[in-house]
Amino acid sequence: MSKATFRLMLRCTAGALAVLILPSFGLVQGQAPQQGTARMAAQTSAETRKTVEIERAPARVIHDPNSSFSAVAVDAARDEIILEDENLGQIMVYNRLDNTPPSAAMTEPKRMIGGTKTKLNLNCGIYVDPGNGDIYSVNGDTTDWMTVWTREQKGNVPASRELQHPHRAFGVAVDEEAQELFITINHSPAVVVYPKTAKAQEVPIRVLEGDKTKLADVRGIVLDTKNQLMYVTNHGSTARNLNNVGWTRAIPEGAPAWKVPDQGDSWKNFIPGSGTLNPPSITVYPLKAKGDTPPLRVIQGSQTKLNWPAHISLDVEHDELFVANTVTDEVLVFRASANGNVAPIRILKGPKTYLSHPHGVFVDVKNDEIVVANFGNHSATIYRRTASGDTAPIRTIRAALPGTPAPMFGNIGALAYDTRRDELLVPN
Repeated sequence: MSKATFRLMLRCTAGALAVLILPSFGLVQGQAPQQGTARMAAQTSAETRKTVEIERAPARVIHDPNSSFSAVAVDAARDEIILEDENLGQIMVYNRLDNTPPSAAMTEPKRMIGGTKTKLNLNCGIYVDPGNGDIYSVNGDTTDWMTVWTREQKGNVPASRELQHPHRAFGVAVDEEAQELFITINHSPAVVVYPKTAKAQEVPIRVLEGDKTKLADVRGIVLDTKNQLMYVTNHGSTARNLNNVGWTRAIPEGAPAWKVPDQGDSWKNFIPGSGTLNPPSITVYPLKAKGDTPPLRVIQGSQTKLNWPAHISLDVEHDELFVANTVTDEVLVFRASANGNVAPIRILKGPKTYLSHPHGVFVDVKNDEIVVANFGNHSATIYRRTASGDTAPIRTIRAALPGTPAPMFGNIGALAYDTRRDELLVPN
């Protein structure tokens, strides 16, 4: 990186998230910089404050050059594990039986998608079509596009199809029988449903949102088409919307396309002072739920041990629901029929598990395994489906040597320097 651009606040280039450290500017309002080159976007005066743009190479860069995995899916028909690399904005495809040797630096993926043409950025949700192997990838709190990739695509190429969705999406699932696509939205909390083949600015079929839904900073989603149910995870923060309607108000009735509201528009709909922080939860709805529909069941409370639950996966045959519990480095397993303040039926956790900030989990029912995407240590770990306690993985796919630090930069929105302790503070 030869040059960094600053416009009062730090701006990072597309790709890996990083913290850039520059030498002191020596810039005083109305004066030229004491060192380096500077370009004044506009002159400043006592009456008017203008943006100052400075171009200078950073003294050093703090970033993670390795892949960090945020979501996972298994293509059982083709024996592949597909991982979202949120750190570098890539999709990595591995053979299902890949197992990185302890002495190896990493396992090379058999196929990789990434680069400026892909529109992959903070990609955090993934779904693989069991029929044709297409990969559906959702971007998080940056760009508002879901991209679709065929099995032939790789490298830095445009997606075969793009769908613009509301801002701050996270999870994605598909009802193959009904050919419907489900995308979760953090704020305003919602589940937005499209035709599976939707593209560009196509209008959703329906939207689940409102106070009665108990949706609150929605994250993962999984569908039970056999029993016609939908499960979602919630971090818990929410605020009320004007007229109890969030995204629905922007959808023109009967129109084939819509102008998807940007982030600024969505914040305007919140009622000041209405924000609440509720305990994290799993809420369960009828598969076709829409509007302000209350959940059929809610898994919530101290006994659940839920703490920033991310992606979830479902084993209908064994009535088991798997949850990536990010903060506490564990995978929780509940009865899929659970309700209320109930304890997990088992917990996978401990130093032997190699779990570290797990974001994604997938139950491979064909091979009786679970695969976990770890954002905290550049790895995906594979276990027997029934694994519990401090159980070592049966296989591990690594993108870096064991013990390689993972800064776990997410969406860097601010930066502070603690002069007393000589430390940088980087909230994500």
